[in-house]
Amino acid sequence: MILGEDLLGWLLLALGSAMAVGNGMALVRPPRTPDDGDLERPPIWRSVLYIVLGSLAALWALITLVG
Repeated sequence: MILGEDLLGWLLLALGSAMAVGNGMALVRPPRTPDDGDLERPPIWRSVLYIVLGSLAALWALITLVG
C-alpha cells in the first residue's frame, strides 16, 4: 500500500481538514462578484455545520493516527 495501514486515517484527515478550512474561508471571504446562480454569501448555518463536521472528522483521524 502507498501509505501502509494508515491510508484511511490520512484520507479522513485530509478530507475533514479541507471541509472545515474551505467552509471557514467561504464565510470569512465570500466571492467578490458572484456568477449567475451563485449566492452572494454562503448560508451561515450550513457552513458552521460543515465546519463542525469537518473538524470532528479531522480530529478523529488525528487521534487515530497518533494513537
